[in-house]
Amino acid sequence: MSPNPRSPGPLLLGVRHHGPGSARAVRAALEAARPAAVLIEGPPEGDALLALAAEPGMRPPVALLAHAADDPGRAAFWPLAEFSPEWVAIRWAQQAGVPVQFMDLPAAHSLARAHAEEEEQQPDSVRVDPLAVLAETAGYDDPERWWEDVVEHRGAEEADALGAFEALGEAMGALREAYGDGGHARDLVREAYMRQRMRAARREFGDGYAVVCGAWHVPALRAKTTVAADKALLAGLPKVKVETTWVPWTHRRLARAGGYGAGISSPGWYAHLFSARDRPVERWLTKVAGLLREEDRQVSSAHVIEAVRLAETLAAMRGRPLPGLTETLEAVRAVMCDGSDVPLALIEDRLVVGDVLGEVPDGAPVVPLQRDLTRQQRSLRLKAEAYDRELELDLRKDTDTAKSLLLHRLRLLGIEWGRPAASRGSTGTFRETWRLCWEPELSVRVAEAGIWGTTVLAAATAKAEAEAAAAEELGEVTALAEQCLLAGLSEALPAVLRALADRAALDTDVARLAKALPALARSLRYGDVRGTDAAALATVATGLAERICVALPAACAAGLDADAAAELRGHVDGVHGAVGLLADAGEGLRERWSAVLRTLAGRDTVPGLIRGRAARLLLDDGRLPAEETARLMGLALSPAAEPADAAGWIEGFAGGSSGGGTLLVHDERLLGLIDGWLVGVPEREFTDVLPLLRRTFGAYEPGVKRTLGELVRRGPGGRPGTGVVAGAGPEGFALDLDPERADAVVPLVRLLLAGAAA
Repeated sequence: MSPNPRSPGPLLLGVRHHGPGSARAVRAALEAARPAAVLIEGPPEGDALLALAAEPGMRPPVALLAHAADDPGRAAFWPLAEFSPEWVAIRWAQQAGVPVQFMDLPAAHSLARAHAEEEEQQPDSVRVDPLAVLAETAGYDDPERWWEDVVEHRGAEEADALGAFEALGEAMGALREAYGDGGHARDLVREAYMRQRMRAARREFGDGYAVVCGAWHVPALRAKTTVAADKALLAGLPKVKVETTWVPWTHRRLARAGGYGAGISSPGWYAHLFSARDRPVERWLTKVAGLLREEDRQVSSAHVIEAVRLAETLAAMRGRPLPGLTETLEAVRAVMCDGSDVPLALIEDRLVVGDVLGEVPDGAPVVPLQRDLTRQQRSLRLKAEAYDRELELDLRKDTDTAKSLLLHRLRLLGIEWGRPAASRGSTGTFRETWRLCWEPELSVRVAEAGIWGTTVLAAATAKAEAEAAAAEELGEVTALAEQCLLAGLSEALPAVLRALADRAALDTDVARLAKALPALARSLRYGDVRGTDAAALATVATGLAERICVALPAACAAGLDADAAAELRGHVDGVHGAVGLLADAGEGLRERWSAVLRTLAGRDTVPGLIRGRAARLLLDDGRLPAEETARLMGLALSPAAEPADAAGWIEGFAGGSSGGGTLLVHDERLLGLIDGWLVGVPEREFTDVLPLLRRTFGAYEPGVKRTLGELVRRGPGGRPGTGVVAGAGPEGFALDLDPERADAVVPLVRLLLAGAAA
């Protein structure tokens, strides 16, 4: 006897994927029909993993992951949430003790076919959204609202659960008659395979089995077709070897339509509708109130009562059986958020979508690399979580150092679980800040990285050595050396350093050399704080700096245009900072670099932007007297100088990001030179140099600009009654340093620095 009294044949339950109403109806229909077996839309390779769904360690949302054995990047996910009809059917069958199987086209075919060719469509082919068509037919402009009214809010009583599936199947049948495959050409092949699985189930169980699949497929599965016709559709399909497992999934990923997302906009809301057996609106608004109270907003039980009343009133005015998500959010905005969208955005993020991360049992098959990563996560108490969180590390602690090494090794492997962020309160090398967020796709990245080794350390070492051998540019190798030191890959470092020395010896482009040096200098500093032996790296870095000192003056005098001069100015800044970090190189390197800067500052053939920057760096290091600085500025701003070149000199010397405004505030003589030059610029040239000057002075802090404006208004020599004495500095400042007053603050500065270091 057929378990479905409404139509002959097996029980076909057409559902909406991840629909809580469909999930409740599936449970009620299965309880009423009690089928002898259940077939579910999904890849048959997952049959061997279905038993894990019954284990205590399995907590949805989870996803069935299938990937090509020789190329883990070719992968597909089948996500399942607690409120997914497929998950409900799996758990019902396991609890009822009846067989449950997947029945969709094998992943071995679907992955191979997707890789071999893109689906061909006619230029005017448009994919049909069945729910949108049905909603429009019913007079709704929003498919989600139609689905809520027709399915989610109607309940799933046993008496009419089967009738609901019959009605939905008839509606889909009408759509398939009107639209054919609806632009989903691959569905014809999938449905042919599903019918093959149904024939096999009929031979084993008769008609006493149930099928849970997308409602769109029900008419095709009910259609009378021949075995030969289905075999013809399946003939010649490409095939690859695949591996499958369960992986944790997230509500946030369920909310994404692109990539591997399921495309539902409110998984948190759907989970609530599925779990709330009664009074869903009241329970939901109570959750909202609890969240807002955690954020220190004043929300009382009276707010909840009033929000429920408003949501019900809005639903009644719109002719809806119950308030939906739209009505509840509008009520929350009006009653609990005082009309503000700011707290409402928090509610939508934390409750409507949510940060729920599923779990899979330890017995799920994984690549060895994943097993090692899981072991380290547990030993370091570094839990994978689905929401963004900040992690502060103190590298003087062994546990924090181990966490840092793990995160850096994973980044080198392309597993971006953590991303470095700016540290708050300290810029010391012993501090690190990370932003952590575990995305489901990282499981695929781990599988891909498994080709490099069975542990995180071994895989990162092997990949670093391979990348060093394949690198073609010096910058690639220097960045890799920095990563190796950060990740503590001492076994990979010799190969990387050999490649670095080879590339540095062959590279003659001073710009590339200058670009590579800062990364090497930072690497030495990281090596110090992590206790890594980086003597070979220091030798390479020092040799690189020596070559830059020789080649840079000629490169800067080679007729550079404005863009090339700006790029080289950035390299000069980078090399200057790197030389300062190369402490073991001694004063010899610093003296040679200062000589290079003096050459750049005094050579007329060098662009003004670079000459001004060189003069400023020398002045900041105390290697250029104030009188010499004034002389160089006077030459750069003389009437004989091109206005554009003079403006470039000012930008290089007093650029806003280098503290130039503060320098001009404290040295009225330099300000006077700039003021005098600016007054003498001809009108036509002034228009040309104005953008450069605006870029330079516009970057200053508001207080600095205000002080400079006041000084210029008074005039560099001062006037009676202005508070500025001729030959003196600005009001409150003397021309010369008072050593006694300066020494008085030294103990306090030492105390502050000691506190920061701690």
